[in-house]
Amino acid sequence: MAPKNLQSDKTKKRKQLPGAKSEAPDRSTSKKPKLLAPKPRSDKPFKHPKSKFQKSEADTVNKAPLTKRERRINAKELTEARKKRRKAYYTLEHELASLWEKMRHRNIAKENRSKLVSEAIQKMKGKIPEIAGSHISSRVLQTCVKYCSQAEKDVIFEELQPQFLTLACNTYAVHLVKKMLDNASKKQLAGFVSSLHGRVASLLRHMVGSVVVEHAYRLANAAQKQELLIELYSTELQLFKDLVSLKESKLVDVISKLSLQKGPVLRYMTSVIQPILEKGIVDHSIIHRVLIEYFSIADQSSATDVLQQLSGPVLVRMIHTRDGSRIAMLCVKHGSAKERKKILKGMEKVKKDKNDLIREIALDNCGSMVLVCIASIVDDTKLITKVVIRDIKKILKELVLDKNGRRLLLQLLHPNCSRYFSPDDLTSLNFSIPSLSAKGESEAKSSKVEESNNKDTKDDPEVTVAEGNENTSSGDDVVEGGKKDPFLRRQELLVNSGLAEDLIDICIESAGELLRSNFGKEVIYEVATGGSDGILHPTLDDKLNALHEEIASLAAKSSEESEEEHILKNFHSSRTIRKLVLDCPTFACTLWKKALKGKSELWAQGHSSKVICAFLESSDSKVRKLAKKELQPLIDGGIIKIPEAKQSANED
Repeated sequence: MAPKNLQSDKTKKRKQLPGAKSEAPDRSTSKKPKLLAPKPRSDKPFKHPKSKFQKSEADTVNKAPLTKRERRINAKELTEARKKRRKAYYTLEHELASLWEKMRHRNIAKENRSKLVSEAIQKMKGKIPEIAGSHISSRVLQTCVKYCSQAEKDVIFEELQPQFLTLACNTYAVHLVKKMLDNASKKQLAGFVSSLHGRVASLLRHMVGSVVVEHAYRLANAAQKQELLIELYSTELQLFKDLVSLKESKLVDVISKLSLQKGPVLRYMTSVIQPILEKGIVDHSIIHRVLIEYFSIADQSSATDVLQQLSGPVLVRMIHTRDGSRIAMLCVKHGSAKERKKILKGMEKVKKDKNDLIREIALDNCGSMVLVCIASIVDDTKLITKVVIRDIKKILKELVLDKNGRRLLLQLLHPNCSRYFSPDDLTSLNFSIPSLSAKGESEAKSSKVEESNNKDTKDDPEVTVAEGNENTSSGDDVVEGGKKDPFLRRQELLVNSGLAEDLIDICIESAGELLRSNFGKEVIYEVATGGSDGILHPTLDDKLNALHEEIASLAAKSSEESEEEHILKNFHSSRTIRKLVLDCPTFACTLWKKALKGKSELWAQGHSSKVICAFLESSDSKVRKLAKKELQPLIDGGIIKIPEAKQSANED
């Protein structure tokens, strides 16, 4: 222990600096504090030592509690400072925004706007590609492109051209690129399309970039569209695109001309299409065109896989284009009962977010054909009634008077009639995938063989239900795909659902309006005649008689009673009533007895004379006999004339 004490004593000794005074020898070594002599009192007032955290009086006076407004201003200043440090062109964007607020007003003078636009372009010159991606600057540039001169547009286009593909994938700049393409000259558009060479597939896989490719595709001419599509067919065609001319617009023709193998082309197209479908980028018409070409060369398994991927809510986003609606019809036609149900359930799912979905589809030129196809093929009529027919009944009058909306109603009343559907519409309904239709034909042949064998074993001469269904579905006019009897399907959708009853009520309420309209007249004609194959008889005979009475009562009114043109004098209504007289003897008898008997001389001139002559041209002897006595003097007097061929044919 002694050595430790000695060592500690040594360490506690202070080192004396050289030149320092040594302590007095008589100094005590005691550790007690020594009393010092008091210092003389100074006249200065005593000050407490300033604490490290204590604020001075001046600070407390200057930094009083801030108001809400002052705090807001300080926060705004801090935000502005941060933005200036982060954004290189923040000050420029601020200046452009103030100019934009002035130039975008509608009530500004044209000269003042052009000055503001020129000033904004001058400020942006040389920096346009860098600031085009900003949400403020992109809007300013769009307004400038809209109102600037052609020379200024060319300057902006030239400056942006090297960066177009980069800007095409920017969320804000994409709108500027579309605006530039809208205002581009033919030469500039051709340059942009050629700049997409080798990058079409990658851009279509991008959610934003695909919008630019679609916009360029819509604006392009036939040769440029072909140039964009060829890139999605094969790598060889990308390299030798000049070998393909406009004559070979279809992929099958291209393959046959260049003697390409289908296998590699199909594999390449699958690698292009699958990522696009997985991301759900199915809204664009260029993708619809590629899918149609893909189905033309696809084998059964490849085509079935794609159809299964598309069967669902995603299909609703495709039916706004001609090719997209055809793809939807292919999904309905070649899909199984389960997949058809998925398509209808997908519509129902989208309806929850969009209440007027069925209305939009029914009024659309391409979408209405999809509803026609569903009503012609799908056997689950209860699901169709739930998803489609219920919504149709709410807007029935609007659909009857619309060119596209009436298609579904006319299909149910008179299926696949060339009078109501154009050749292109009928082609779309009969459109099919070669590989899958060949499979269907082989199955149909095998089923026919089985049926014929069964028929031979039976001695009963009566026609079976299966044979009746086969006979009704074997015609060229009927769309194949469903197993149910087409007449039974129509009856369930039209009569059993209550649609026909509501339709007749609409026709009775608005008979005059429908007869005078260009599109409604065809619906009221089909309803009044009872539909094809007499589908409305005998269930709704009372309602049909009420409709006949209503039309006859309108015809019985004098021209002076109503402000509107009389239905016998109107061009559309007179032709429709004439057709009804020729094709519906019941209506002809009602019209004659209630409206024309004793007044035929009054209506023997003008458009109404067509109606009068129809009684003598009718194929029904009762109708001719009913009017002949009164009309013969008019014929003898030369007031009305009937073609000799028609008159002799009716007499025979």
